Amino acid sequence: MREIVRQLIHLCFGLGIAWLVLLLDHTTAISVIAGTLLIGVVLVDLILRGYTVPVLSPLVQFGDRCDPLPGKGAFFFGVSALACIILFPVSIVVPALVALAVLDSVTTLAGKRFGRHRIHNGKSWEGSLSGIAVTVLCLLPFLSLPGAVVASVCAGIIELFSPVDDNLVIPVGVCILLTLLPALL
Repeated sequence: MREIVRQLIHLCFGLGIAWLVLLLDHTTAISVIAGTLLIGVVLVDLILRGYTVPVLSPLVQFGDRCDPLPGKGAFFFGVSALACIILFPVSIVVPALVALAVLDSVTTLAGKRFGRHRIHNGKSWEGSLSGIAVTVLCLLPFLSLPGAVVASVCAGIIELFSPVDDNLVIPVGVCILLTLLPALL
């Protein structure tokens, strides 16, 4: 149950960032994400110093895995989103953020529930393929079917093999792929 709630938080957080990037103008989106990251760093510092931050402390306590740095995944997601919105057009950033939010949550939940055939780092075929399939469907409002498939497979491969936190590298990897994709086809 705890992992389901954790993944729902991850999904909502990621889709919320994508929604902000989609709805706000470029400068405002950068300002909101950067400001939120700065506030997040201050709040995490307070938590690490033993203070209780209303709403955030219980959320971190319940939603975070046993990590010495509370909110690390959310922070990395925000840093990656900020880098992407600075470097790439919104039409590429939004699908990349949706890909991370959906793929990461679905692969984890499906892998824990149905995963029987392990591939790499304890991850399963069942989780990875489920994540890719659901991500394709979620990317269709933003990309063509071939684009959604390629972006989802790219995100799935990064999630499976990246030695770096996937919250950092999936959005950047998908943005690079979607930037190069027209030249590759």
